[in-house]
Amino acid sequence: MTATVDSNRPDSNTAHPKHNLTGFIIFLCSESVVFLTFFSGFAILKTSALNWLPAGVAGLEWRMPLINTVVLVSSSGTIWLAERCMAKGNLLGFRAFWLVTMALGAYFLYGQAVEWSGLQFGFTSGTFGGTFYLLTGFHGLHVATGVFLMGLMLVKSFIPQNYAGGEQGVQATSLFWHFVDVIWIILFVLIYVWQRT
Repeated sequence: MTATVDSNRPDSNTAHPKHNLTGFIIFLCSESVVFLTFFSGFAILKTSALNWLPAGVAGLEWRMPLINTVVLVSSSGTIWLAERCMAKGNLLGFRAFWLVTMALGAYFLYGQAVEWSGLQFGFTSGTFGGTFYLLTGFHGLHVATGVFLMGLMLVKSFIPQNYAGGEQGVQATSLFWHFVDVIWIILFVLIYVWQRT
């Protein structure tokens, strides 16, 4: 008995092309819940701790984190431009703006490493030290993941005709990057701005 293929039946991979992106959005929602839990814990601990900052630490320097914030927010603009180029079939423009976004993400990680190396407290320096490194480190891990995903999408752009009809991987990576940016803005306000008010 020979199996036949019904030509009127939609292929399972093409019938619902947006399902993969929808699944990724649901994943980002679950990540939001994780970060929201961390943010809530940070706020509760800060408002209830008798000695919030470690001994000998008066506060955090905000210059480098502010530069990092500008860099990361700018990268949301460059990845958006890369997507627009992709939508127009301009692979050269896509690659250029995509590379700029990757460079900005890498600079953010470098800036965070520089900041960490100059801090006068560690992960075990009380509740503040633990929550500071947990929040900034977990976010930094997401930034590194985003840069890695962008690298994969960039490599895929050199495969002939690979992006001829658009690419959900590019859209998902872009969504992930915007998510990472929004999370950092909230972190910046919680950790750096709140301490100065």
